[in-house]
Amino acid sequence: MSENKDPHVAQSGTSVESVKFVYDFTEGNKDLKDLLGGKGANLAEMTNLGLPVPPGFTITTEACKVYLDSGEEPAALRDEVSAHLDALEQRMGKKLGQADDPLLVSVRSGAKFSMPGMMDTVLNIGLSDKSVQGLAEQAGDDRFAWDSYRRLIQMFGKTVLGVDGELFEDALEAAKAAKKVTVDTELEAADLKKLVTKFKKIVKTECGRDFPQDPREQMDLAIKAVFDSWNGDRAKLYRRQERIPHDLGTAVNVCSMVFGNLGPDSGTGVAFTRDPASGHQGVYGDYLQNAQGEDVVAGIRNTVPLAELERIDKKSYDQLMQIMETLENHYKDLCDIEFTIERGRLWMLQTRVGKRTAGAAFRIATQLVDQGLIDEAEALTRVNGAQLAQLMFPRFDESAKVEQVGRGIAASPGAAVGKAVFDSYIAVKWSRSGEKVILIRRETNPDDLDGMIAAEGILTSRGGKTSHAAVVARGMGKTCVCGAEELEVDTKRRRMTVPGGHVVEEGDVVSIDGSSGKVYLGEVPVVPSPVVEYFEGRMHPGADDADELVEAVHRMMAFADRKRRLRVRANADNAEDALRARRFGAQGIGLCRTEHMFLGDRRELVERLILADTQEEREESLKALLPLQKKDFVELFEAMDGLPVTIRLLDPPLHEFLPDITELSVRVALAESRQEPHENELRLLQAVHRLHEQNPMLGLRGVRLGLVIPGLFTMQVRAIAEAAAERRNAKGDPRAEIMIPLVGTVQELEIVREEADKVIAEVEEATGTRLKLAIGTMIELPRAALTAGQIAEAAEFFSFGTNDLTQTVWGFSRDDVEASFFTAYLEKGIFGVSPFETIDKDGVGSLVESAAKAGRATRPDLKLGVCGEHGGDPESVHFFHEVGLDYVSCSPFRIPVARLEAGRAAVTAAGSDHR
Repeated sequence: MSENKDPHVAQSGTSVESVKFVYDFTEGNKDLKDLLGGKGANLAEMTNLGLPVPPGFTITTEACKVYLDSGEEPAALRDEVSAHLDALEQRMGKKLGQADDPLLVSVRSGAKFSMPGMMDTVLNIGLSDKSVQGLAEQAGDDRFAWDSYRRLIQMFGKTVLGVDGELFEDALEAAKAAKKVTVDTELEAADLKKLVTKFKKIVKTECGRDFPQDPREQMDLAIKAVFDSWNGDRAKLYRRQERIPHDLGTAVNVCSMVFGNLGPDSGTGVAFTRDPASGHQGVYGDYLQNAQGEDVVAGIRNTVPLAELERIDKKSYDQLMQIMETLENHYKDLCDIEFTIERGRLWMLQTRVGKRTAGAAFRIATQLVDQGLIDEAEALTRVNGAQLAQLMFPRFDESAKVEQVGRGIAASPGAAVGKAVFDSYIAVKWSRSGEKVILIRRETNPDDLDGMIAAEGILTSRGGKTSHAAVVARGMGKTCVCGAEELEVDTKRRRMTVPGGHVVEEGDVVSIDGSSGKVYLGEVPVVPSPVVEYFEGRMHPGADDADELVEAVHRMMAFADRKRRLRVRANADNAEDALRARRFGAQGIGLCRTEHMFLGDRRELVERLILADTQEEREESLKALLPLQKKDFVELFEAMDGLPVTIRLLDPPLHEFLPDITELSVRVALAESRQEPHENELRLLQAVHRLHEQNPMLGLRGVRLGLVIPGLFTMQVRAIAEAAAERRNAKGDPRAEIMIPLVGTVQELEIVREEADKVIAEVEEATGTRLKLAIGTMIELPRAALTAGQIAEAAEFFSFGTNDLTQTVWGFSRDDVEASFFTAYLEKGIFGVSPFETIDKDGVGSLVESAAKAGRATRPDLKLGVCGEHGGDPESVHFFHEVGLDYVSCSPFRIPVARLEAGRAAVTAAGSDHR
């Protein structure tokens, strides 16, 4: 079906009234996530598969968009909801909120992309002072009915009416204290009835109105609240963090209630078809008897492992295992499942492709290939470069002397060290001051999201692998340990007591291991990741757990290398970095920054060159620099023999090679005051004043430097040519490419090229060696991009310097703005991500694309690459593939990431072309 003709979606020129806004679960399928949201689409899919799903219907994302745009629900929505509610009532044989045997429903959010806990849900809609009695009679359980009613008032009050949730929590804690019990399941019907009265008083006091008794009013208000929650602060923050578009809207699922809090033969749980932390196959998940769903994900009661369900209710367990196998084979992926057992009857409340850790993602992808469920191309879409980068982070050194103080559930792997903080506000505040922090809570909730983002890791004393902390941390790739019960967390006094009585105060350093669940006092040293050791050639695929991960990574990299078109080079300035890059899979050097070769002992020679007053002084400095430069290049060509090496001629502004003007002024002033000789310092100060620039990054640098300092660039070209000739005469295969920086007009390049060609010819004649040295330029100025067709007449290759191009297109200096206003721009949503991290496709990217086209129109065989930091950014790699570049270049550590993403980009493009 063509996207433009999809009848489910409002098209241009189509009246809103003619669009269908509500779908029964029997009408949708898993491919309608744009319209029904992930939850609604998957409920429909399970219904179609004949699985036990409570009947219900979904209000579409289109309805939400109309509401968010206009502030009002679509006029047709109420009638559509009424029609579907009538059908649901007929099917269930009871009416919403009727006094005897009432129909109750849940109202749950469900966006296209999973946003766990970020938007609103209300359960038990339809309960009132009258219907609670009917529910009690129908269930034969007064306690259950009043517990359900207090839950409704608590959730509705906080979510829909905006009452401070702490008021309900305090009242609940007071009820437990009065009864001298520790968990809410120990409260009896009479206690809960009193609590309902207290909760209704809180609503009346805080809202100036009674808790609504009309069940339809409850449902309508809850639907609006879910729509509104799309633009809640925590939802917007989560979308920025996960790069989810802000204009998608959320669907709303209205589902008939099934109850897990009807006694010991009832319960609720979350299950995974494979372990989301490791990827291993088995029985994974959490179960909680006599509970509703929010009790599991909130982490307020500690669950039992899912395997325990076999002992508790074998019939339901066996049925669940069969359904899990059905879903995994159907979705061909790890599935995350929510279920409820109501008096021995199993109900499926949700399924989705589950979030997983980086290691699990790689293991699962290869497992599914081996099982024949997916092919290599599909496997590449199941992993990404960000996950691979996580696997390359260091891990704790288990042989070090450490003080372990606790152990919880390994919810999301990684080795995190930081100062203990006990609320999100402090986590954000300290993180912005440069401190590394570990957020410690009894359990997290959606309001903790900003603190979770700021922290190095999260530690909770309650909850399991399916708690809010675990699910969100895994989604963000953040280290997390949950359910460390032996740790007593006191958030009000800002401290944690560990076994033995030791107290961890706020600010004390702790370490948490998300792979083992271990918690340590102090800073634990780290060791390299086994994945890095694999790329370095020090570890090979094998049988134990670490090697199993290495094997999975090895196979996925092989898949990517077979699929990718983009080549991957390294940014490397010396032989050591070049050799490491080659081990990591680099196919050459895309950027060798020669300025790094002029620091240290050579700085004085460059200083003398810049300040030379006579031709003789200048030639003397160049003569001293030439053999040093030649040695650098010989070593580089040896390390990268047979692969291209792109060498950028001297680029940085002059001030980087000259003494600091303030420091030099002080030295001269002191010498004068002491009447000491200072002729050299005074001469140097005069020269520095003469060459001083207000904005050096836009001043005398790059090709401009080569044009105004005679002999500088020709010395470098000669060193490159002589080194290449020496290497070729030693039976090597040097493949040097000379890159002219900061070109803004073709005339600059033509002048430098003419001089370079002359030098190369002289070296060829002197050495008797034929050299094939390509000469090209960096495209890092807007004018160069706009005149790329002209510049290509004198260039054999372009390398896009996207760092400087981003600065000059946006008109800001990276060093200054990232510390000044970038944080505000990210928080306000002006930037979804820093343009220095991921390429700005609309601005900088459009220049790259147009320059590439113009350059190749002039010179069809023009080689195109990128050497800015964007070359190792996953999203940017996909863009560079799309616009037809030949290679990306990045730091050695990012090479595996770029290789993987280049493969994924090729697969994605092939899929798009096929469609």
